[in-house]
Amino acid sequence: MSNPHFETDVLIAGAGPGGASTSVFLAKEKINHIIIDKAVFPRDKICGDAFSGKSVGILKRITPAWQDYFLADKNKAVVSTGIQFTAPDNTCLDIPFLLKNTKEQIPAGFVSKRIDFDNTLAGLIDNHYATLLTDTLLEDIEEIKDGLLVTIKQHGERKQIFTKMIVGAEGRGSIVAKKMAQHTMEPAHYSAGIRAYYKNVSGMHEQNYIELHFLKKLQPGYLWIFPLPNGTANVGVGMLSKSISLKKVNLKQLMLEAIKTHPTLKDRFVNATIEGPIDGWGLPLGSKKRKLSGTRFLLTGDAGSLIDPFTGEGIGNAMVSGLVASRVIKKAIDANDFSIHFLKQYDDELYTKLWTELKLSHYLQILSSKPRLFNFVVNKASRSKELKETISCMFENVDIRKKFMNPLFYLKILFNR
Repeated sequence: MSNPHFETDVLIAGAGPGGASTSVFLAKEKINHIIIDKAVFPRDKICGDAFSGKSVGILKRITPAWQDYFLADKNKAVVSTGIQFTAPDNTCLDIPFLLKNTKEQIPAGFVSKRIDFDNTLAGLIDNHYATLLTDTLLEDIEEIKDGLLVTIKQHGERKQIFTKMIVGAEGRGSIVAKKMAQHTMEPAHYSAGIRAYYKNVSGMHEQNYIELHFLKKLQPGYLWIFPLPNGTANVGVGMLSKSISLKKVNLKQLMLEAIKTHPTLKDRFVNATIEGPIDGWGLPLGSKKRKLSGTRFLLTGDAGSLIDPFTGEGIGNAMVSGLVASRVIKKAIDANDFSIHFLKQYDDELYTKLWTELKLSHYLQILSSKPRLFNFVVNKASRSKELKETISCMFENVDIRKKFMNPLFYLKILFNR
């Protein structure tokens, strides 16, 4: 082996939510490491920009002062206190998020552009333990004796890093996932999304509820409207890639048509103006279990296909995977064991945390693709306080979500007035 430019026990590829969280928690374990990203911060990231209570929970672990970093600037974030569903028959249902501890007045969620959120999170990377290399592209990974030889291109110059293990956190299209875990894109477990920023969309909820509109032409999928500061909204649509191919759907055309003609939307966009382009991206869904580790590697976030199949939210799961990754990496370094068998505990621990929720969300994704059943549930919930509270709880309580998989649940609400 020629002399590498850098040597480290741990290399993290990607400084988005999954990679940055891994880095922050490794620093708390006093583990030196290198983290690279192809971009220079601040940089934009195509996303819905909504952050769930799960993200809030991890941010609290990162720093008790997280609100000062992420919410204090009202030009960069708005607190969201609920979600609004619009069924295919246009029935509207408001579901407030339930706060676990109202005494602390912890926000249940918020909306912030990724250019702001990711830049703030990357700013919390501890440079005492982490060496952050930006404008640094991961090109190749070669297994050699006692480690990995990783080829990067830093500021256009090709260099090499020797590392004992690597964390794939580069999002969809991850080189680590493709090369070391042999992941491929599966249309049945992948969604496509587009988003645009609009100014002056009217009729936004006074408490900044995020909106999901389950339009017939978009199933299985939905159109979203998420409130942002200064009268701006993130507007987009997402649909299962398999269905896009089968139906030969043009997402951009569908979104613009819905905004212009749909009875619940057209009046709200009369005075709205689009800011910037309509951008698209892919969402690797966590609707099937995948290999998340192997000899000398772990996968976090979108690189591990951990996006919620129902909501499309991936940031919270990415940050959870970063926390779990840091714990397993600490054990691997202490044991000097980076084998496939030792690192498999990462898959086991992470799926123990996430799989029940991901599986139930996949079921809800299927439910949302059946207009009559979805209309039925939303209509009943709009008239039933008990059912509305059940749906509200399901966003925080996996056991509550299980009710939606039980046929008796639908019989009960059928006869519940």
